[in-house]
Amino acid sequence: MLQIGFKCNRGVVRKNNEDACFVIPNQDVYIVADGVGGNNSGEIASRSAVESLAAFVKANDPELCGSPEEIFGFLAEAIDIANDTVYEKGTTDPACKGMATTVVMAYIRDGSAYLANVGDSRAYLFREGRLKRITRDHTYVNELIDKGLITAKDAESHSRKNVITKALGAEQSIDPDFYKVSLAERDIVMLCSDGLYGEVGEDKLSEMLSRADIEGSLMNDLCADLVDEAILSGGRDNITVICIRT
Repeated sequence: MLQIGFKCNRGVVRKNNEDACFVIPNQDVYIVADGVGGNNSGEIASRSAVESLAAFVKANDPELCGSPEEIFGFLAEAIDIANDTVYEKGTTDPACKGMATTVVMAYIRDGSAYLANVGDSRAYLFREGRLKRITRDHTYVNELIDKGLITAKDAESHSRKNVITKALGAEQSIDPDFYKVSLAERDIVMLCSDGLYGEVGEDKLSEMLSRADIEGSLMNDLCADLVDEAILSGGRDNITVICIRT
C-alpha cells in the first residue's frame, strides 16, 4: 500500500500562492502545478488545471487502460483537456490574459510510475540513498545545457533561469513529455514545484529523503520538513511537494 504526503505553502515573499496540488489516492493519481501570470491569474491557471485533470481522472478510470500506451494516451487526453480549459480562460477573460501553468502528473500502477510534465515542475525518484530526477525541465537554460552552451552549474545563476519554454494553457495545443519508471519497495516518488528545488539543492534533498527513509518517517512529516527547509533557505517562491512511498 502506498504512503502519501503532500504540502503546499505560499513561502515568505509572495503575496499569492500560485501553486496547486491534487491527490486522488483511490486512483493513485498525483498532480502538482505552478501557475504564471499577472495579478491572480497564475493562481487561477494552476487551480483550473488541477481541477480539470482531477475531473477527467474521476470520470475516466485509468484502471481501464490495458497497456502502457493506453495509459500514456489517458494522460495525454487529460492534459489536452486541461490545456483547453486554461487556454480558453486566458484568451476570453481579460483578467486572465496570458496565464499559464506548469504541471507534473503521476499515475502509479502495478509497480510502475507513469508520468507527464509540462514546464519546470519536477518528478524525482529516491531509491536506496540516491536521488534521481525523472523529468526534464522545459526552460530556456535547459535548452542551452542540451546544446552544450552552458553547464548545469552555470544555469543555477543564469539571468534567465526562470524562463519557461513550454506551459499548459500558453498555446492552443500542448506536447507534454512522458516517462515510465519501474518502482521497487520503499522507493519514494517526489513531485514538486521549483519553489522547493530552487531553494533546496539536490544534495540536501537527498540527505533529507535518506533520513526519512532510515527513520521510517511518515510522508506528511517528510513533506512538512521539506517545505520548512525551503522556507529557511529563503522561501522566495511558493512551495509544493507530494511524496509517495511504495
